[in-house]
Amino acid sequence: MFHLVSLISGLLFGLGLIVSGMANPQKVIAFLDLTGNWDPSLAFVMIGAIGVGLIGFTCARKKGKTWLGVPMQWPGATKIDWRLVTGSSLFGIGWGLAGVCPGPALVALSAGITPVVIFILSMLAGMGLYALMNRIAGKGS
Repeated sequence: MFHLVSLISGLLFGLGLIVSGMANPQKVIAFLDLTGNWDPSLAFVMIGAIGVGLIGFTCARKKGKTWLGVPMQWPGATKIDWRLVTGSSLFGIGWGLAGVCPGPALVALSAGITPVVIFILSMLAGMGLYALMNRIAGKGS
């Protein structure tokens, strides 16, 4: 049951990304282009997502378990350090340059858009490099 609910949730999330336009790199870049031909439509998507997220996270914190009875897993890290700031900055720069982030990129991958394929391959290479560096440093992955 857990896997079925996970599959349905992922499909619903992907459909939402497609319908909202967040899987379209040109639409995302137009949203980020504040001084040019700015497209504010994704702001409404984000506002809606924040509203739904606030309700969902509030209910989840109170309940402590998922609807299927699985304990909630919350992030343990609360400290802002150089790794968080550097990673967030690189993520933002990459998002601004490519117009995609990992979730929408996986959805857009099914369309075979060349820049998205390059983005996914680069993302996987970066993840592999990160795991390798952590292994060399003795921190695990």
